[in-house]
Amino acid sequence: MIATAVVAPVSAAARPRIPAPPPASLAPLTPTTLRSTYEANRANAAEAARMAEAHGDRSRAATDRWMAAPARQLLSFDGRGPGQAVEVLGDLLKADHIAVLVPGSDTSLDTYDRFHKAALALHDRTGPDTALIAWLGYETPGTISTTVLTPTRAEQAAPHLRTFLRELRGLSGDSTSIALLCHSYGSVVCARAATDLKNVVDDMALIGSPGTGVDSAAALHTSARVWAARGTEDWIAMVPHSRTDLFGTTLGFGPDPTSPSYGAHVFTAGPAGHSDYFTPNSTALKNLAHIAQGTRSEAPHA
Repeated sequence: MIATAVVAPVSAAARPRIPAPPPASLAPLTPTTLRSTYEANRANAAEAARMAEAHGDRSRAATDRWMAAPARQLLSFDGRGPGQAVEVLGDLLKADHIAVLVPGSDTSLDTYDRFHKAALALHDRTGPDTALIAWLGYETPGTISTTVLTPTRAEQAAPHLRTFLRELRGLSGDSTSIALLCHSYGSVVCARAATDLKNVVDDMALIGSPGTGVDSAAALHTSARVWAARGTEDWIAMVPHSRTDLFGTTLGFGPDPTSPSYGAHVFTAGPAGHSDYFTPNSTALKNLAHIAQGTRSEAPHA
């Protein structure tokens, strides 16, 4: 396993990086610039598709064209390398509630359809008064890699998520609720970003979490209500919830957020496996929709 974890990232790094233009230059996000932001990012995705096609990567070219479709609402797009994108589902300016989804490992433009389906399933469940934001704003670690065992990628991602959430609060105003829904390694990212977000995020849900890098919900130093869930079929339960320093590198993320000592509001996720929390009509999705809409005031029991 150690050999695989070391060889896989090195092999991936040796692959030619997919060419794409740099991200579009955008004006500060305001109600009046939102439409032009969407248009600029769609145009950037279309150019990325042309460059990927010329490079001979038809799969990425197809994904980029899909992202450039007229109906897509992209707050940001970067087609270089594994790629990043932040996409809105719904009407961001009219929504009473906003939910921001932060994904875990192995999420990139090449697997974005899976992440998009999760966001779409939750948006279908919450209805038109809630806008969903799929935030692939960082380079996620590979599931089989050394990076997935350390907080390095989360530490790199957290400042960008924190800045984005502050801009989102400024755009939406104080009357709109904002929920942060964090899956797997994404919960490590959210934990790092939670500091200094007082009165920015109302609810934060940690689902299928390997740990957050802190010992308790109180140690997150957030004014948000902290929720946690793990499906009964989720293999993450077998991951040791420990944290240790080895040769100057932190390995592991500490206590299980669903444990009583952590202090989060634990909610039911039913028989969900690690990739099943956004399955339509599932218990997990139903409860996540309640959190996204701010209607879950207490943790339901199994």
